[in-house]
Amino acid sequence: MGAERFNQKIGWKYFGTELKLAREEKGLSQQQLGALIFVSGSYVGQFESATRKPQLDVAERIDVALDTKGRFTRMCQELIDSSPFSDNFAIVAELEQQAISICEYGGQLFPGLLQTEAYTRAIYLACQPLIPKEELDQLVAARLARPKLLAGPTTPLLWVIIDESAIRRPLGGPATMAGQLRHVAELAENGLIILQVVPFSAGGHALQEGNMRIMAFADAPPLAYVEGPFASQLIDDPAMVAKCGMLYDLVRASALPREASLALVKAAAEEYAREQ
Repeated sequence: MGAERFNQKIGWKYFGTELKLAREEKGLSQQQLGALIFVSGSYVGQFESATRKPQLDVAERIDVALDTKGRFTRMCQELIDSSPFSDNFAIVAELEQQAISICEYGGQLFPGLLQTEAYTRAIYLACQPLIPKEELDQLVAARLARPKLLAGPTTPLLWVIIDESAIRRPLGGPATMAGQLRHVAELAENGLIILQVVPFSAGGHALQEGNMRIMAFADAPPLAYVEGPFASQLIDDPAMVAKCGMLYDLVRASALPREASLALVKAAAEEYAREQ
């Protein structure tokens, strides 16, 4: 069975239904299973209702606790593999579809949800200059599918903070940057995102070493996602998520107001346009 067919037939709801059946067959409550796999009972309930997706290591612990001989690990891995995204981002891409708000610090790059095709290509080519064209096209198509959630009926509130370096570094050349900056300015002017820029004049700030996003949900606790060049982490521990929220607030305090941020982006777009 191919990954796409598996995802269509089973999906995370099926995973949750099977988990509930297996748990009840063992005579365990959600709290009891949670204690065995090192999560709360409410998290088990969220797995069963498919409002939260377990990471692969949690699925492995479920198999051990319920003696299901790798069934939930295989389902989880297959569902991750069916995604066009890398293993460490597949669940995050699913979660952003369910979020009611996303607060993201993009650092030196505009986040994926805001990227144009030319800008996305320039990012991949900068990191992988010898990447085959077919693979590049697949990566770009997967990333460009994500911003569609901004035009959907349940659009999340998207608050994005970027460093001024994302504006000043001419990634892909003047034409690419002019198009990227105009696109972001249009999103902000149309009320689809809240945009702020941390200027060089702010000096050091709380998130200068990496990227981070915090996702809030209507029926589940918030999550944080931190990302570096070689590793990333989805954080669900409430204390750690709260610390991430504090860091984001500190960066927000260092950023320019919305109007000044938008003016800076639009001015930079015109500067790049004149260089073409």
